[in-house]
Amino acid sequence: MAAEPEILAELRRLRARVPQLTGALVAGVDGLVLAHDTPGVEAEGVAALTATSLAVAVRLADTTGQGAFRELLVRGVHGYVATYAAGGSAVLTVLAQDRVNVGRLHLESRRCGTRVGELVDAAERARAPAPGPARTAPARTPAARTRSARPPRPTTTRPRTASESGTAAESGTATEPRTAAEPLTATEPRTATESPSTTESP
Repeated sequence: MAAEPEILAELRRLRARVPQLTGALVAGVDGLVLAHDTPGVEAEGVAALTATSLAVAVRLADTTGQGAFRELLVRGVHGYVATYAAGGSAVLTVLAQDRVNVGRLHLESRRCGTRVGELVDAAERARAPAPGPARTAPARTPAARTRSARPPRPTTTRPRTASESGTAAESGTATEPRTAAEPLTATEPRTATESPSTTESP
């Protein structure tokens, strides 16, 4: 983390203000070590146990109606283990001797936790990508997934042949279709009554 040197400096100043501290570390709520000053103690193991105890403490405070988690104090035969909220995504865990002044321990550790929380939250904001301009995705329609429409091909009109059948409306010509009574020859045969006499009258 980019803020690790500053967090580590805060932990060392805390140990200088409270000489009875034997170690201090900052971890994420997921148990990941962010910075530590714990000589002789495995920081990863303490951070993992801190995350487990934090989950129980948060649930206990919520179930009993005590509000959001602030701190957890465990006292053993040889000293104390105290965990304090540090911002929205980290916790501060300190180890202290049995002869430590508990009031002073809480006072200094709470101040340190507040400062560490500010550093962690600022680092999280700096690491997050800057929001860009909102882009509206184009609506996907079924037509958008088909091939692009091709321009219509030009059509040419050709004359119909004798083998092509159809009515005058289909062929588009102005001529009317012949009926069965009309012969196909150019001249019509004359009937007997219409034929002229072979001899002309004088």
